[in-house]
Amino acid sequence: MENCIFCKIVRGEIPANIVYESESVLAFDDVNPMAPVHVVVVPKAHVATLMDVSDKDMMNDMISAVQEVAKIKGIDKRGFRTVINCNEDGGQVVFHLHVHIMGGRKLSDDMG
Repeated sequence: MENCIFCKIVRGEIPANIVYESESVLAFDDVNPMAPVHVVVVPKAHVATLMDVSDKDMMNDMISAVQEVAKIKGIDKRGFRTVINCNEDGGQVVFHLHVHIMGGRKLSDDMG
């Protein structure tokens, strides 16, 4: 998508602190972190929401990326939270599928 902010990051049009990259996935630090570690994992192909996923291999690649990012950021042993917001009521703001990885401290159970 031409105006999608995550697509622009994938294309290198917007700078980001890249944490992990594979052929199909990109992970970068969130610009508005909600925890000491807050990384966003996106597929390089534009997929709007979780409900639009048809490529199961892409989801496997995203989970593998989550695991690698957790190791890179040193949160794999103590723990972390992953979040996928879906559509407006689910809190999705950018309509390009993405997984938030948050950790680096004990996270609260408040879901808002």
